[in-house]
Amino acid sequence: MHQLRTCLTKIPVAILALFSLQQSINAQSTPAPVGLELYSLRDQFAKDVPGTMKKVKAMGFREVEVAGTYGLSVPEFRKLLDANGIKAISTGSDFKRLQENPKAVADEAKALGAKYVVCAWVPHNGDNFTIEDAKKAVDVFNKAGKVLKENGLQFCYHAHGYEFRPYEKGTLFDYMAAHMDPKYANFEMDIFWVKHPGQDPVALLKKYPNRFPLSHLKDRKPGTPGNQNGEADVETNVVLGAGDVGVAEFMKAAPKYGVKYHFIEDEASRSEQQIPKSVAFLRTVMK
Repeated sequence: MHQLRTCLTKIPVAILALFSLQQSINAQSTPAPVGLELYSLRDQFAKDVPGTMKKVKAMGFREVEVAGTYGLSVPEFRKLLDANGIKAISTGSDFKRLQENPKAVADEAKALGAKYVVCAWVPHNGDNFTIEDAKKAVDVFNKAGKVLKENGLQFCYHAHGYEFRPYEKGTLFDYMAAHMDPKYANFEMDIFWVKHPGQDPVALLKKYPNRFPLSHLKDRKPGTPGNQNGEADVETNVVLGAGDVGVAEFMKAAPKYGVKYHFIEDEASRSEQQIPKSVAFLRTVMK
């Protein structure tokens, strides 16, 4: 009788283990509805690149945006992506490399298998982003974007909020959008960094249809004070749908205005725990 009781007490534990295993299998066999910006797991990648890539796969991601190769060569990183069935849709480049050697940027992006190159910061003096900075960026982006296009790639600029300062009858972003040639240079919309400086992501999509082929999905803790300096506490990043950015509304509008690829970007220290919850939320709004 004692042996029977012992056996029976182990059954629920075994069932729970099987359930957890099945959940893991389901996550890997059912692709996430969007991609992941790998910067979200930068701390994990810094410690264990192969192990973290397996986590990305286990979360269901099949498409990613690359943010560095964490000590691996580009071919080694590409091999790791391929081994996990993950495709790099886009990859980042800093402003200086685009300005000085866009062909090298193109070669690396192609080696990763990417379609897009993204720049996420324009150098400027402190918090003082000016029209001169914007004009310089436009010039660099148009020239680099032309080189990238000649190499089968597309360029996108990821704004961080300082571009939405007033300029003439609009903003510095409006100036950039008007002067960046859409044949060569477009945008990646980070919806957090549109909301944070006081803009509306859906309204911006409507204002500039087909200029945002890429997006970063990131939500903001309600009550977070905004600014136009490109600065925010990363811990204000919350599970998608739990913040004040309006993720559901954005996802509804995005296909109508030319967004082709979405990437979850969660910069909080809790990102590894939050990302699966964000995927679950997106499944409810992307039916």
